[in-house]
Amino acid sequence: MRFRDRWDAGGRLLTALESKVGGESTVLAIPRGGVVIGYVIAEGLGAPLDLVMVRKIGVPGNPELAAGAVAEGGEVYVEEEVLELYGLDAEYVTARARSELETLRRRASELRGGLRPLPIEGKEVVLTDDGIATGSTVIAACRCVRSRSPRRLVVAVPVASAEAASRVSREADELVALYVSEDFLAVGEFYEDFSQVDDNTVRELLTRSRSIRA
Repeated sequence: MRFRDRWDAGGRLLTALESKVGGESTVLAIPRGGVVIGYVIAEGLGAPLDLVMVRKIGVPGNPELAAGAVAEGGEVYVEEEVLELYGLDAEYVTARARSELETLRRRASELRGGLRPLPIEGKEVVLTDDGIATGSTVIAACRCVRSRSPRRLVVAVPVASAEAASRVSREADELVALYVSEDFLAVGEFYEDFSQVDDNTVRELLTRSRSIRA
């Protein structure tokens, strides 16, 4: 399965979600690519849109390989197998998480453009990104969302690796993935256009969504 771009992926994902998500839902997107997906879903469901900021913590010398991740609420996820492979301990991730947290929260404020985070207590939450490779950032995001006491948490993505889908399913009440692949190299391989989403687009879509719902 391939998608033209994130707008196409979001539209197809919305179709899969419409029978699974009820009223009083809120869509939370992981920036930056997930915000386009989230905007399409939020508009289709008539739901408000907000962000969940997460930062991957890479291993020394290989920042693309996740040793863990930290979310804006301070929630940390540790990749035990990766740490063991590289001879690291959990303190490496927690120390990096502490050092990254202030920057992460500042980025969250910048991308929200002065908008306040939406309350989600007691509500159904759809958490989305443009795909899941390892699952580290999405799991950290799930734990951040859980700490805010939603009624139900649905993770919705266009594509996921089989391993990540299994892991994320244990964190969410439901995982909706259009395509789960055993042969997974990178999220971008499933898109014809996987151009980077810039900060201005994130702010514009978030502001547009909030103004429509106001």
